[in-house]
Amino acid sequence: MDSDGQRPDTGPGAGGAEAPATAMEALLRSQRNEITEYHIYRRLAEATADPHNREVLNRIAEEERQHYGFWKQYTDQDVEPDRGKVSRYVAISRVLGLTFGIRLMEQGEEQAQVVYEQISHDIPTAKRIVEDEDRHEEELIEMIDEERLKYVGSVVLGLNDALVELTGMLAGLTLALQNTRLIGMTGLITGIAASFSMAASEYLSTKSEGGDVDPGRAALYTGLTYITTVAILIAPYLIVGNYMLALALTLVFAVGIILFFSYYTSVAQGVNFRRRFTEMVLISFGVALASFGIGYVVRQVFGIEV
Repeated sequence: MDSDGQRPDTGPGAGGAEAPATAMEALLRSQRNEITEYHIYRRLAEATADPHNREVLNRIAEEERQHYGFWKQYTDQDVEPDRGKVSRYVAISRVLGLTFGIRLMEQGEEQAQVVYEQISHDIPTAKRIVEDEDRHEEELIEMIDEERLKYVGSVVLGLNDALVELTGMLAGLTLALQNTRLIGMTGLITGIAASFSMAASEYLSTKSEGGDVDPGRAALYTGLTYITTVAILIAPYLIVGNYMLALALTLVFAVGIILFFSYYTSVAQGVNFRRRFTEMVLISFGVALASFGIGYVVRQVFGIEV
């Protein structure tokens, strides 16, 4: 049965006929992929509170099960799902969000579709499976309505400001003060004050714009993102005694934060990973370099010794 409830027109040899030996391995991989994704979608549907999302996930899961049956006509074998993959993607979706987990899994579907295209030379109706998979991806993109994605803009605001301001400030203070504890405490106090300021600004900005985004939640996301980033960037100065090593670790942590967030948004929102990562790194490190130079000039001009 295909996704429309019709038995697929498989042509001569359908219903148990053997596929060419060279295609058997690809057929078994495809069959396992379908039953694996069936279990993933079912598990996600069970964990989803939104009725609409649950309905769509269950429908797609059923189509994956039907695709499994389609391949079984040619392999005449039962295939077990990849339990590790099921657990992995369910866990990813619960921690990082349904949208991220599904889009990450659908990226793997691109490779599966290449296999389907190859199989379709021997089994013409396999093309229908490819079309179903394309439709799945579009439906998933349309169905997701996660709160965290509504506030990605607020997260970006808090993250960008914290990275640019803190890396710049810490770089400047590092050469001007050359005392890790003093730099760390100064940066922490400044960062906490700045997080409150950014949260208040985001609240007023979101409220004035209207729309379906809650100003209070937007402010909360901005403030929490800012203060979390501050804590990560300040940590080396509170742990390491050498101020240059502390600065180097802070810059490494900044790259790590940018790398994770760029990857997350590239998957969840479909934006270009390389462009976003490069842009954020260049801005953050450009400000840090300029501030480092300013710190050097201030130290020389005023003769500051701490």
